[in-house]
Amino acid sequence: MRILSLGAGAIGGYYGLRLAEAGADVTLLVRPGRAAQLERDGLVVASRGEVRRRRLPVVQAGQVGGPFDVVLLTCKAYDLGPAMEAIAPAMGPGSLVLPLLNGIAHLDALDERFGTARVLGGVAYIATMMEADGTIRHAGPADTLVVGDRSGAVTPEVRALAEAYVAGGVAARASEGILQDLWEKWCMLAPGAALTCLMHGTVGEVMATEDGPAIARGRLAEARAIAAAHGHAPRPPAVALADRTLTDPQSRWAASMMRDIQQGAPRVEAEHIIGDLIRRGRERGLDSPLLAAAFGHLQVYNAQGGRAA
Repeated sequence: MRILSLGAGAIGGYYGLRLAEAGADVTLLVRPGRAAQLERDGLVVASRGEVRRRRLPVVQAGQVGGPFDVVLLTCKAYDLGPAMEAIAPAMGPGSLVLPLLNGIAHLDALDERFGTARVLGGVAYIATMMEADGTIRHAGPADTLVVGDRSGAVTPEVRALAEAYVAGGVAARASEGILQDLWEKWCMLAPGAALTCLMHGTVGEVMATEDGPAIARGRLAEARAIAAAHGHAPRPPAVALADRTLTDPQSRWAASMMRDIQQGAPRVEAEHIIGDLIRRGRERGLDSPLLAAAFGHLQVYNAQGGRAA
């Protein structure tokens, strides 16, 4: 299986290395700075007490030789336009795109560019971050990847991809309902990002405030109402996971968007993760004031280039 991973950051680098360890032919498509880092040090992942280092082929935009069987897309949502142009040369008649972005707005853009039948759905439950020296650090035990054809069929290509991840040590599975899976993660991530970004703290720190638990439950309820209005009400296990994740008084969890803010990132994925959910709610006549308050805060942050507090 020939795979191109656009991005070798926290997500793309981690899953790219896992696939390579399973024997897949993986090439990394990265920016010049990351390319120099990878050429010098290789791809380095620290996970579960072990440090793995592997040298993989590296290309930059304009150097892609296609076609590839699968293109793994792990860019930030606001970089999706340039990312699609960068991967276009890798797309042959039978090539598939596996985006590991949150929310669902990216599917519309990818469908328009490459065709619905060639765009898979993917959901990753994992906490990773890339350090200044390029090391990707896998924090926590979670490492779950769900892959699916949006038709609901478990195609041979999807099955082979899931099996390749499993062979690389990932808890991966092929899904017959990947859109439902995407909505369920969205219904946890959007409230979680809204909660931790606006409050500037971890879930545990927010739960220690007088109204923190009520605010968390209110944001979860808003997201679930929107999902239900679109025919994707979260199932009981997903509800239980989200409740547990976002109301645990001992939790040190915070959304990756919150970590981006702490590091002074000039821009965060507020539009894709929170704004799009709010708009889809309004399409069904639903208002989401708690989510909207956080979205407004994040819009100011983005407008100020990361200088908003």
